[in-house]
Amino acid sequence: MRYFVVFLFLSFSLSCFAQQVKTVSGIIINDGTHQPAANINIININTVKGTLTDEKGKFTIAASANDTLHISLIGYQSIKVRVTNDWINNTTVTKIPLTERAYTLEEVIIDKYNLTGYLQIDSKLAPIKKPNYRYSISGLPQGYEGGENSPSAFKRIVSSVFNPADLLHNIFGKKPAEMRRLREMKKDDTVRNALASKFDRETLGALLGVTRDEIADILERCNYSEAFITTANDLQIMDAISGCYEEYKAINKK
Repeated sequence: MRYFVVFLFLSFSLSCFAQQVKTVSGIIINDGTHQPAANINIININTVKGTLTDEKGKFTIAASANDTLHISLIGYQSIKVRVTNDWINNTTVTKIPLTERAYTLEEVIIDKYNLTGYLQIDSKLAPIKKPNYRYSISGLPQGYEGGENSPSAFKRIVSSVFNPADLLHNIFGKKPAEMRRLREMKKDDTVRNALASKFDRETLGALLGVTRDEIADILERCNYSEAFITTANDLQIMDAISGCYEEYKAINKK
């Protein structure tokens, strides 16, 4: 009788769990042409799971009521859609319009270097951007990127090493829940592929619950150069923040 009760309890628990895991489906269409939009990224911000639309613009993703779906693709205006009970229980296909993004090209100014046409002379006239330096400190598992070769670069590195917990607590200590989601983000291939193609920090910011400026501030305090912060794609930025967060947790344990 005791084993029967245990079996009945487990069966009931699994049944309830199965009922809670539901999906929503829809079709993403171009708001201007009303045609299906393929390969659109749909990411459930709450579960950090993603999917893509097929050639007919259709998608299906696991979601619960009040979850938020982040829908994006390069060239389109990203949107957030809240999952409702009506959508979960709806048997008809939900169409979601996505608007193409309009870009205004800025004026491009080409500097004059008075080139002579001789390679040996012109190679010396052309400006050379100074490289970013990454310092290796004995006893630490990895280097620290200090930016350009400025007098304060190495000083910032050393100060962060001697007082790393206080430095990083101002960042990660305020957003523990958001930072813990980094591990989940790294597990989903659809999320990683979506971030690898983006440089606007929009999707990454939505997943972490931070702004673009806060992302830059985190990386700066983690001793990444301005060049990396401005040129790396969102996947590289996520991996950089994740690595810095793991160091922060290790420091706190000690």
